[in-house]
Amino acid sequence: MALMRLRARPERAEPVDPQVAEFLNGFSIEVMPRTAEKIDDFRAILPTGTRVYIAHIDGTAIEDMVATARRLSSDGFRVMPHFPARIIKDKATLEDWVARYQDEAGIEDALILAGSPASPAGSFDSSMQLLESGAFDRAGFKHLHVAGHPEGNRDIDPDGSTRNVDAAMHWKAAFKERTDAKMALVTQFAFEAGPIIEWANGLRDADIDLPVHVGIAGPAKLQTLIKFAIACGVGPSLKVLQRRARDVGKLLLPFEPDEVVKALARHKAVAPESAISCLHLFPLGGIKSAATWARTRSAIEPAILTA
Repeated sequence: MALMRLRARPERAEPVDPQVAEFLNGFSIEVMPRTAEKIDDFRAILPTGTRVYIAHIDGTAIEDMVATARRLSSDGFRVMPHFPARIIKDKATLEDWVARYQDEAGIEDALILAGSPASPAGSFDSSMQLLESGAFDRAGFKHLHVAGHPEGNRDIDPDGSTRNVDAAMHWKAAFKERTDAKMALVTQFAFEAGPIIEWANGLRDADIDLPVHVGIAGPAKLQTLIKFAIACGVGPSLKVLQRRARDVGKLLLPFEPDEVVKALARHKAVAPESAISCLHLFPLGGIKSAATWARTRSAIEPAILTA
């Protein structure tokens, strides 16, 4: 019979903040097949049952995606692969991917998004087209997550407005009423809590009833974060990094998301009805460092199954 063994908590100078620990309960994290290959045992660094998104970068073979999903699912994680519309050639390809994930890895969850290529590879250009195809509902997928943009998205709204992202958000909220799957929003990462909280409150004011999984960049060097932030179109909160970059002595030091996470945790504690549900970590500085950061700031420990 398999037994569960808990590892000892690493020593920290500061005590665990109970509000932060509560907010981190149920956090998720993202991997890619090539980064997952570098981790010998995910059970040694992540709590069993953690939701792990698998990012599908253009050029990654579906076989590698499915193999990574099968490995993580077998180890007891809740796996949610990306379905980027602009790299899916046609409806037959979409249905093939859905069937492969389901039949070969037991997957019934998906993150549906447009994807980063500027031009679509085929007939799909948006997450809404993928959802409208009915492929996920016909397969009985249980959780369908979609993207949220607290600071807007210049690729979607080149004029700097939020007209198109707002219209898409209303469409997604309406689709929630037409699917049996549970839906949620996963946001682009940001570096200030204020804009995220204001955006989430605005969703409720607009009667958009979708829980928000807030994207936060895990610990990483400042140069790394700035590079990814610019490439991913992070909005005004980028100024948090730019201010820090003025101090040359901090350029090579890891930047950790404690300040923004504490502010989000305080908000959730005083406003439990908030649309903000939980935290999603983008491990821009590495999976192990992101997992360690979360573990040392929470009451959660990874568990390894032993004979």
